[in-house]
Amino acid sequence: MIPLSDENPTLHTPWMTWLLIGTTVAVWMIVQGAGSDVPLATSVCNLGLVPGELTHRAAIGLTVPLGDGAFCMVDRDPINRFTPLLSMFLHGSWGHLLGNMLFFWVFGNNIEDSMGPGRFLVFYLLCGLVAAGAHVLVDPSSPVPTVGASGAISGIMGAYLVLYPQVRVNMLFIFIIFFKVIAIPAWLVLLWWFAVQILTGLPQLTPMRPEVSGGVAVWAHVGGFLAGVILIKVFENRRLVAKRDEIREIEHPHRRLDLPRL
Repeated sequence: MIPLSDENPTLHTPWMTWLLIGTTVAVWMIVQGAGSDVPLATSVCNLGLVPGELTHRAAIGLTVPLGDGAFCMVDRDPINRFTPLLSMFLHGSWGHLLGNMLFFWVFGNNIEDSMGPGRFLVFYLLCGLVAAGAHVLVDPSSPVPTVGASGAISGIMGAYLVLYPQVRVNMLFIFIIFFKVIAIPAWLVLLWWFAVQILTGLPQLTPMRPEVSGGVAVWAHVGGFLAGVILIKVFENRRLVAKRDEIREIEHPHRRLDLPRL
């Protein structure tokens, strides 16, 4: 399932959402060489979040492969303390970047519109930092660098679940060669996504710690999502949320569901 859009009108131009997307894409193009081997490996290794470097539980000099003959070595570089923030703007591939930016746009513009651009920026970064903390907590000695905006975007999705559970999200379903767009309530889309993250990550909590997540930091997603659920009531502008509800009722009266707001 791929989200394409939602039936949630906005009151203001979401310029902070655009700015964050633009910054992330610019980092990919300029710093990471649009995925070129050397810039990509260098940026991921030097600026990616390595739990073992932050906790000092990974031995200095320990190396991990990054593919195509490249290796990343654990060090004690002072920049490591900033990697929980820097890694939010890095990605590992075109697919990684485009997938994250699509989710960001579908859900982010409405959350920014519900709190204003300044609050939204702080909210986004804070959810990303909580997500990074969750990842470190689950695997504190890992020497593997992690990059991506998905932890912060997960926070946006958690906030969306709380504020707009009844809104329909247009989801693209792909089955071999068949494509169909279906409007589904946001609460169903987001709870399903969250359940998949939990089920994928549970084996990582066992003593054997099998690599079943495909290299995805699913507990960062879980941490970011829960941060969004908890923090949205601190950051929301209730006047903006109420105004948006009024407009949505006018534009989509047939979409109203008698579901309680979380």
